[in-house]
Amino acid sequence: MKHFAVVQHSYSEFLGIVESQLEKRDIGFSYFRVFLSGELPGNALTFDALFLLGGPMSPLESDRYTWLTQELNTIAIFRKAKRPVVGFGLGALLLAQYEGAELHPEPYHNAYFTTAHATEAGRDDPLAQAVDGARVMVWSPGTATLPEDIKPLVVDDEGRWIAFRAEDGVVGLLFRPEMKPGLIEDILMEEGRETPGNIGELLEQARALWPEMQKTTDRVIIAMVRELSLMTEKRKPRVFSLKVDTGADV
Repeated sequence: MKHFAVVQHSYSEFLGIVESQLEKRDIGFSYFRVFLSGELPGNALTFDALFLLGGPMSPLESDRYTWLTQELNTIAIFRKAKRPVVGFGLGALLLAQYEGAELHPEPYHNAYFTTAHATEAGRDDPLAQAVDGARVMVWSPGTATLPEDIKPLVVDDEGRWIAFRAEDGVVGLLFRPEMKPGLIEDILMEEGRETPGNIGELLEQARALWPEMQKTTDRVIIAMVRELSLMTEKRKPRVFSLKVDTGADV
């Protein structure tokens, strides 16, 4: 059975509707709630992939959230082990930062609906084609300028990147396939959470587009599972059983 490590950055932002998609494919996952305990996966070889979820903090706020720097080390561990790494929102910005992107704190609440457009680089890409022409929700704490050698797979209506691939198995998405109206409601209720000024509009649009959003997420997960080989078992360390000789049979 496949097992993914999932880094969660806030109470409200989890795998959302992606959970059921993974469970249907017999894929398990373990959450690492780094915002509570600072705990992160220490060994990539015991997991088949790393998912970095969204969150309210900017990657530039590592002085306030010290585990953001440690999370970059976690990305390095999984990359070295040749495990797939997928980032949503904040997770995508952290992946971009790891690749040498220039991060921008503004807009701090980079949240809006847009039509996804596959680029020339995404012309034959299953993930880019899965969202091409669909309405998607972008939500990230800030933005990033990608290095010149990384071409976006998907852009928004203004031509700004919303999905990139650093290399095979490494994908960052500023659009949020896990989002659902209930998750936005949870974010609104989260104590002390700063929210975008247009969050009411986002919630209204999400409710209106909910059937379409579910279909888009279905296509995204199918594309990711195939393209990133998320159903292919990776070799994991063997677990040995230690039998203690008590001398009872002597």
